Amino acid sequence: MKSPDKIVTHCFHCGEECKSEHVFVYDKHFCCSGCKLVYEILQENELCTYYSLNQTPGNNANIQVRTDKFSFLDNAEIQQKIIQFTDGKQTHVTFYLPQIHCSSCLWLLENIYKINDAIVASTVNFSTKEVFIIYDNQKTTLRKVVETLTSVGYEPHLSLQEINTKPTTFSNKTKLYKIGIAGFCFANIMMMSAPEYFVTDSVLEGGIKQVLRLFIIIFSLPVVFYCASEFFVSAWNGIKTKYLNIDVPIALAILITYGRSLYDFFYGNGMGYFDSMSGIVFFMLIGRYLQDKTYQSISFDRDYQSFFPIAVNVLKENKLVPTSIDQVQKGDTIQVYNQELIPVDGILSKGTATIDYSFVSGESLPVSKNIGEIIYAGGKQTSGMIELLVVKAVSQSYLTNLWNKSVFKNKAPKNNSYIDALSKYFTILVLLIAIVAAAFWYSKSEYTLMWNAVSTVLIVACPCTLLLAATYTNGNILNIFNKNKFYLRHAEVIESLSKINYIVFDKTGTLTRNTEVQVSYSGKSFSDDEKQAIASMAQQSAHPLSKAIIQYFNLQSIDKIKDFKETSGKGIEGWINEHYFKIGSHDFVFNENTNSTNNNSSVFVKIDKEYYGQFSIKNQYRFGFNELMSKLKSTYPIAVLSGDNDAERKNLEKILGQDADILFSQKPEDKLAYINYLQESKHRKVLMVGDGLNDAGALKQSDVGIAISENSNNFSPACDGILEAVQFSNLNKFVQLAKHTQHIILICFVFSFIYNVIGLSFAVQGILSPFIAAILMPCSSISIVILTYLLTHYYSKKIKLTNYDKSHIFQ
Repeated sequence: MKSPDKIVTHCFHCGEECKSEHVFVYDKHFCCSGCKLVYEILQENELCTYYSLNQTPGNNANIQVRTDKFSFLDNAEIQQKIIQFTDGKQTHVTFYLPQIHCSSCLWLLENIYKINDAIVASTVNFSTKEVFIIYDNQKTTLRKVVETLTSVGYEPHLSLQEINTKPTTFSNKTKLYKIGIAGFCFANIMMMSAPEYFVTDSVLEGGIKQVLRLFIIIFSLPVVFYCASEFFVSAWNGIKTKYLNIDVPIALAILITYGRSLYDFFYGNGMGYFDSMSGIVFFMLIGRYLQDKTYQSISFDRDYQSFFPIAVNVLKENKLVPTSIDQVQKGDTIQVYNQELIPVDGILSKGTATIDYSFVSGESLPVSKNIGEIIYAGGKQTSGMIELLVVKAVSQSYLTNLWNKSVFKNKAPKNNSYIDALSKYFTILVLLIAIVAAAFWYSKSEYTLMWNAVSTVLIVACPCTLLLAATYTNGNILNIFNKNKFYLRHAEVIESLSKINYIVFDKTGTLTRNTEVQVSYSGKSFSDDEKQAIASMAQQSAHPLSKAIIQYFNLQSIDKIKDFKETSGKGIEGWINEHYFKIGSHDFVFNENTNSTNNNSSVFVKIDKEYYGQFSIKNQYRFGFNELMSKLKSTYPIAVLSGDNDAERKNLEKILGQDADILFSQKPEDKLAYINYLQESKHRKVLMVGDGLNDAGALKQSDVGIAISENSNNFSPACDGILEAVQFSNLNKFVQLAKHTQHIILICFVFSFIYNVIGLSFAVQGILSPFIAAILMPCSSISIVILTYLLTHYYSKKIKLTNYDKSHIFQ
């Protein structure tokens, strides 16, 4: 039996498909009343330009915000943890808004004062997804400001982690100062050096020449002792740990270039290499800044606290008291509302609990709990308000203890960089050439030529071009990844990604979408009245499987019924139009008690004691899943580790093949052990792709750990990279481009090697003039920058990864 055909309509506000609820306003379609309400607010305040800047720019608002959700912001103690400044008249506060994604968001947030006139000013930092707001204390409150933002779809992300830790914003001021100073000094040194290159001594007076050289030395001081300081610090740290990183030869080259230039100045041999030295520092600083800039707005070190709310409602003397989450104690009674996280371990004392533990355990289906049963922290309540008697505070809860296990600790960094290894041998080779050249001229008693040969060899063969090639290549690749919603912790991850030879996936939330399901029915056909009756019965249950059946029928209206009985977690039964309907699990419908878990994704139907058939409900696999797996399995061995039951085994085996390892009911320690097994016993370089806390240990242990997220700024376990879910189908392209990175660096290294061979052939003879060397070094650096840009964009276009494609988001 196939689902009835329907015309697909998308919401004018958020762009999502209009399904069971379909709202019309001014000939515009909305998927829910929440999206319609946001539109009406914007129209009332003449802010509908928001929709003209970008198509469907809004965020889905189908989850209604309860009226007292932000009442905790009236608490003075909590306010002090959030606000940045107040003088009693005006208050300054910065909110993190993960919903910011386009120019429409920026425009609306900077015009938010039209909705709340007590907001004096609002400034958006698009890259960090933050809005800085100044509001008038006499006219409004912190709570009302937050409610204003929430009303238009930009609810601030307020978490326990944010108020317990200092902001970790990307500090780039120092680097910008260094780049500015290095650029200023480089330009002035080049300008003052020009007369010596192009004007003869007979034209340029000796006094002017000395003054120019003196100013060149003055301008070189901040370049060496301030701008280049990070290269010296990194080199020294490498030497202390007996590890020759790329900055060691760079620092050596800068010192030798500077020393040789000072020698030439004081002994009247010319102006030296001050311009080349300052140019190299300037270009390398720009490359590193651009590299850092690409991932400045993404947090890769999130922990469980960023998933916790700041406060909850505690029931005291029959009154609800907003209480900071870290002050909730054992014995307190708290309220948890629909779609909210359970922050403590507690016993259910009131309400119907249907808990989604997918983030913690990987189980795809929610778990029903009865009054008196314990509910562990980390799950999300999905069926209305419940009350919990706290048995363990936040610091002792299941989620906190799970996070603090040793499997979640950071693994030790490995000093195995391809670039560092290449630079090590490159440096040794250059030093040997310098020694041989020095010995040759020393044997001929040509001491002047000896020092000239040694210094020019070390200067001309400077590994700066190698570093520039790596820095600019990685920077360009990170930028391309960033535009395609793939964010890496640092540039070294690109190299690690290029070396992977085994891929491991989590299932629930990674390969599948928790928010969408695929429903199929097998059995006797239903009449229209029976469809209406089954949908009406299912509507009385808050269980996600009931909601899936309602969505499957896609009826315009559903009747309300009274004569029914629901058995929590089992099913629902009742009388409709003198017919008896029974819908639920196998054991419930057939009055058996097998405790079977094989059919927990199926809903069985009986009408008047006659068995009709069953609905099979499966998680919807992500867009492009089959095509992606087909491409990956032809190159890499693939494994799937799931905390869920094995209902999807046959389907996955059909797609991935019999050779793939497909393991179910995997706990966090099981996933970690499997990664360790691959690395230690099979000597594999493992890419782990997951999404939940139960994947955190495996993500950290793997050579590259990538977290799938519906939004790059939603909570995700600490990892090496974050891939937005809409780009999941492009995972193979990201790995391909990472492998091409090594090719690009090698091409640039060959180019650099040819340049060095030509330069060294003159340098070892001691006949290379400062004029020629000063021109060759900047030209080489500039050519490397251009070459890396052209090659990275060539390879990205070759694999069709240059532009972010949004066409499949709503498919």
